[in-house]
Amino acid sequence: MIDAIIRIFAPFRCLGCGREEDRLICASCLETVAKVPSRCYLCGATTRHYAVCESCKAKTPLRRVVVLAHHEALPKELVHVAKYERAKAGLTEMAEMMSGLLPFFPKDILLVHVPTATSRIRERGYDQAQVLAKYLATHNRLPFDRLLARLGQAHQVGAKRSERIAHVRGAFRPVHEPRIKGAHIVLVDDVCTTGATLEAAARTLKKAGAKRVDAIVFSQPN
Repeated sequence: MIDAIIRIFAPFRCLGCGREEDRLICASCLETVAKVPSRCYLCGATTRHYAVCESCKAKTPLRRVVVLAHHEALPKELVHVAKYERAKAGLTEMAEMMSGLLPFFPKDILLVHVPTATSRIRERGYDQAQVLAKYLATHNRLPFDRLLARLGQAHQVGAKRSERIAHVRGAFRPVHEPRIKGAHIVLVDDVCTTGATLEAAARTLKKAGAKRVDAIVFSQPN
């Protein structure tokens, strides 16, 4: 409600064209956003419904990572203002777009966000992945649960895949394990850079008894 009032009296300027709007990306500029085609998130091979390809299955506990947009131009700017300029309304727009990806999953999924480092949450005042997950759950009538806790404060920005894997090793612990057992969990996050963080979260959930772990993210570098 507060965000809605702010938009009336202090409208945004579209990140693309600069026009005053009630959102950060206007309808016209939204049409220019480059969507990610169905592919394996690790090697980029074309697959059906964003499934992990046969060659990469042994490398990851994830079986499907559905990505909306390439992390460039407007999507990259939207993520930046939502995470680093406290434009929380941008997360609503990201989640609205991500809702269109949910048909790639069955109906019996459980949404779980990938927890952000607590130091980042204190800086921003919110966990962006949790905001995305709660929106997707509420507006699409899906269950959401907090089943992971973040350990440590490792920041991944700018790190290579090998460094990211080392940073997030042991970075999560399961919460409410009885709810994890036998569940088909879909992890929610804003960006998948190398996949190391998603994989660490998925491994934690699989060890705790999850039947299957997939993921849905807003953007990924091309």
